[in-house]
Amino acid sequence: MYPEMLFKIASASFIGIDAYLVDVEVDISLGMPGFITVGLPDAAVRESKERVKAALKNCGYMFPSRKITINLAPADRRKEGSAFDLPISLGLLAHLDLFPVEKLKDYLFLGELALDGRLKPGKGILSSTILAKKKGFKGIVIPGENEKEGALVQGLDIYGMENLVQVVRMLNSAEDVLPCRYSLNELLSRPCYEVDFQEIRGQQHSKRALEVAAAGSHNVLLIGPPGAGKTMLARRLSTILPPMTFDEIIDVTRVYSVSGLLKENGVVGERPFRSPHHTVSEAGLIGGGLIPKPGEVSLAHHGVLFLDELPEFRRRVLEDLRQPVEEGRVTVSRSSMSVTFPSSFMLVSAMNPCEDAYRGLSSSDSGCTDSQRRNYYSKISGPLLDRIDIQIEVPKVNFLDMTSRFEGENSAEIRNRVTKARKRQLKRFKGRRIYCNARMGTREVKKYCTVDGEGKELLEMAVNRLGFSARAYTRVLKVARTIADLSGEDGISSVHVSEAIQYRMLDKYF
Repeated sequence: MYPEMLFKIASASFIGIDAYLVDVEVDISLGMPGFITVGLPDAAVRESKERVKAALKNCGYMFPSRKITINLAPADRRKEGSAFDLPISLGLLAHLDLFPVEKLKDYLFLGELALDGRLKPGKGILSSTILAKKKGFKGIVIPGENEKEGALVQGLDIYGMENLVQVVRMLNSAEDVLPCRYSLNELLSRPCYEVDFQEIRGQQHSKRALEVAAAGSHNVLLIGPPGAGKTMLARRLSTILPPMTFDEIIDVTRVYSVSGLLKENGVVGERPFRSPHHTVSEAGLIGGGLIPKPGEVSLAHHGVLFLDELPEFRRRVLEDLRQPVEEGRVTVSRSSMSVTFPSSFMLVSAMNPCEDAYRGLSSSDSGCTDSQRRNYYSKISGPLLDRIDIQIEVPKVNFLDMTSRFEGENSAEIRNRVTKARKRQLKRFKGRRIYCNARMGTREVKKYCTVDGEGKELLEMAVNRLGFSARAYTRVLKVARTIADLSGEDGISSVHVSEAIQYRMLDKYF
């Protein structure tokens, strides 16, 4: 007869993209055989009884015929998912004295069990691994398919196990079962882009504007007729953005891991490009659900969020973009919790010049009038448009450009210039929580965006004649600062200001 005992195994659950420690307490006592799980479990956790029972049997272990109580502490937070299968099964096996019980306290355990005892890949492994290191565990035991994701965290033993039998063997003789070993070079492969700026014919003005946008992480609006290349330009923007730093890779991978969108290599090494359809819901774009999940704005973190046919999006959905665009994060509130997701992205949007999508395709005489443009632009709120730094018109491509054999610069050449400009900004803002010109506050604009006499005259003309608002004035200064950085110059001249003003085409319509 096995004694009545209580076992405690460490595991993890999530709030947003952050993991928190969950103690899986397994109490096995005399009484009517039964199995009950408490601690606010969801349906997937409650169903773990059947998975664990079948897995133990198919691995050759006995399922205790006792009264079994599973408590997931803290009990006041709702637990979801199937990753508690492994710690629950280990609590039951500890009762059978199959391994030294004291070994359990050294590790954090996560994993869903298949009915044959295999460990199936799960979500949020990277956040759980970061938690295990923070809490001082010796290592973490996870499914084998998730080991590359976990290996991003250095200084912690990562055990990627294939099945329950391997986990028991590891607990019996950890010195014989080695943790996985990956160098960062193996995990962080170089980005391989499928598209390139060299494929775009003509549109030199638009390509220059996107280079400026990439250098300062400025938001962009592309306006032009169908077939002008707006979507083609937007999809190539991520190829000229500077490579992600290690911290950015961790941030983005955590979001994708919690969302269950990681690919086989387990690491997001390229800047994300997200392009939701205009029918997307508020929860789909911003994030939401009973237990809030990341939306498109968070999946585009440190990358590009592209909204094609901007006026076709519901106005209420677009209004929700104002917080993430301005603050780089979004807060989703529910009655039981409030979750903040990271959402520092470049907003790139595209639209036609007016309601009739095919106006402006032929001669300028049949193009859109100013009144038609104003009516169409009014579908988008002024406050949102005001937060878009660069607004440019993308004209139709002429025949000579379409048939030309001349190949422009490739993405790598443009990316080199953008990276140099970003390095200047990082050096300028060292010690501050700012990584690009677009994120400058009022204090930084006043300090770093001083212009010469001719530049001030141009800005005065823009305010008085073009009707620039105070916000538009500040945006022009930020863009001018980026143009100067691309030129490698410390000061902002009238040339930089003049180019920045050209990128504010919508101000004359509002």
